[in-house]
Amino acid sequence: MDILFSGGTGFFGKAVLRYLIAHEREAGALLARRVVVLSRAPDLFLRRHPEFAGLPWLSFHRGDIEVPDSLPRDAGFTHILHAAADSTHVADLRPLQRFEQITQGTKNLLQYAADHGVRRFLLTSSGGVYGPQPASMNAIPERYHGMPDPLDVAGTYGVGKRQAEHLCALYGERFGMECVIARCFAFVGEDLPLDVHFAIGNFIADALWRDEIVVKGDGTPVRSYMDQTELARWLLVMLREGKAGHAYNVGSPEAMTLGDAAHRIATLLSPGKPVRILAKPDADNATRNRYVPDVLRAATELDLHNEIDFDQAILRAGGIIGRRASMT
Repeated sequence: MDILFSGGTGFFGKAVLRYLIAHEREAGALLARRVVVLSRAPDLFLRRHPEFAGLPWLSFHRGDIEVPDSLPRDAGFTHILHAAADSTHVADLRPLQRFEQITQGTKNLLQYAADHGVRRFLLTSSGGVYGPQPASMNAIPERYHGMPDPLDVAGTYGVGKRQAEHLCALYGERFGMECVIARCFAFVGEDLPLDVHFAIGNFIADALWRDEIVVKGDGTPVRSYMDQTELARWLLVMLREGKAGHAYNVGSPEAMTLGDAAHRIATLLSPGKPVRILAKPDADNATRNRYVPDVLRAATELDLHNEIDFDQAILRAGGIIGRRASMT
């Protein structure tokens, strides 16, 4: 594979690059002949992450998915992995900016693929496209056609991803491209930010460095977390082998409440550290109360299964983050 990779400097990107490096080291073979990462600030990224510099198969191109003229001029890519959409520093973007980044950025890359004859295109979408998970549904399957409220700006991310998926379908029909959708849920790993809105990252930071683990809500929302190594493995399989026109949920089926997750992290990373839940349970608050994927399609069509469970993922992430912090 010769891959053009947007979003290659974010959480998903670092997970994929680390997986490719580890595979080369352990198996003695490359999964991709060439990877070109599209980045608005590659020099800054490489200063912060020198482990990604100097690899013969990996290069960085300064460009922006919202600026078509900044995309690489040379052809030769066989695959595009499109993972660029800011889901971390969301407060920095107005809803309209976020929507345009998702939709116009996807359209620009799809047009680039059409113009340069790139046949395989993987879009990293989101479980947010389904809207709120019904209370009676233990896990969301791809055949569920719920959606976020299009009149609620709080649903901008999910609505934007739905439109990006439809653009993939349109370009696939018009140009014969093989577009595959990865609907991604929740993840944990060494590259997850620890100081933003990701509850699991906050719990790990509390376990490593604070006096107690704080659950800011009531602890009742149900989530599941996939290890970032598994995320990378699944995305690369879907990029190579996913069925054109199909969407695949990407995540773990191992459901737990946020309260339970906090207690398990305490046991794994800081035994005896207290867990404090700030709010009382609110039975009437069902919004985003459950967010768990059904991953049967990935298992049956692509033979993908989670090989790293939650406890292993936390121990791996906590261990690496802790060692990294002790060296700075």
